[in-house]
Amino acid sequence: MDSSERVADSSHRREEAVNAWPWVVRGKRVLPSERTLVMGILNVTPDSFSDGGSYANPRQAVDAALRMIEEGADIIDVGGESSRPGRAGPVSVEEELRRVKPVVELLRKESPDVLISVDTYKAPVVEQVLDCGADIINDIYALRFSPETGNLVVRYNAGLILMHMQGTPETMQQSPTYRDVVVDVKHELRECMDAALSLGVPEETIAIDPGFGFGKTVDHNVQLLAGLEYLRLLQRPICVGISRKSFLGALLGGADVSEREEATIAAQVIAVLHGASIVRTHNVKNARRSLAVVDAVMKKM
Repeated sequence: MDSSERVADSSHRREEAVNAWPWVVRGKRVLPSERTLVMGILNVTPDSFSDGGSYANPRQAVDAALRMIEEGADIIDVGGESSRPGRAGPVSVEEELRRVKPVVELLRKESPDVLISVDTYKAPVVEQVLDCGADIINDIYALRFSPETGNLVVRYNAGLILMHMQGTPETMQQSPTYRDVVVDVKHELRECMDAALSLGVPEETIAIDPGFGFGKTVDHNVQLLAGLEYLRLLQRPICVGISRKSFLGALLGGADVSEREEATIAAQVIAVLHGASIVRTHNVKNARRSLAVVDAVMKKM
């Protein structure tokens, strides 16, 4: 399918846009919701591109998470390994657990009701964080690194986010190529969904993420944001992680990470207008306030 065929599908997609696909996490239906879900990013890494090294211990990390919850976060996404482009390589299971597990345990104790997501793709990490209270696994490899993650998600009745990535974090920005980025991402996510379903993962527990910045040029990211609504044909909630991404800096003429907040807000608003139900972001307060307006308007559309 090419761009002209996507245009022909537009009326069908607009009709579908009035429906929010269900997302069930730990047996609880969290989507559809009266508002866009905001997922606050909590990186407990020394080298993440935006906030690496911000938290010296679990107490500091959980305090930051509690502030995000006060600002309106529905989900806290804990990450123990940077996936920034060109990273040196993955960390060991032991090191990732050392960073992540105490944070999940303490956050679950102090905030029993918040949804906790863990950004990981390693099955041994998945098992331990689900066992100590995490609700969602946010897998940048979409089960391709470790299919066993799918079995663990089933066992713990957890939510699963399948993200699109071309290549690996080490190689993904080395000349990424697509025939049509929107169509290709949709087809590859469909394949990942089918693989998850074949492992017994219930469809209603799956959300999808098009993977902004993961194996995509600036133009690819812009095209993907413009055509995001097409991914609704997969009939799964769409999660977007656009916050402070490098393509936004490029669109601003090379703006540093600290200067991308206005562009982040604009991109997040566009994403929700085009069908996203979950927004993964660094600045929860700004996301919640801007999306409150979007949510109110969309109820009248």
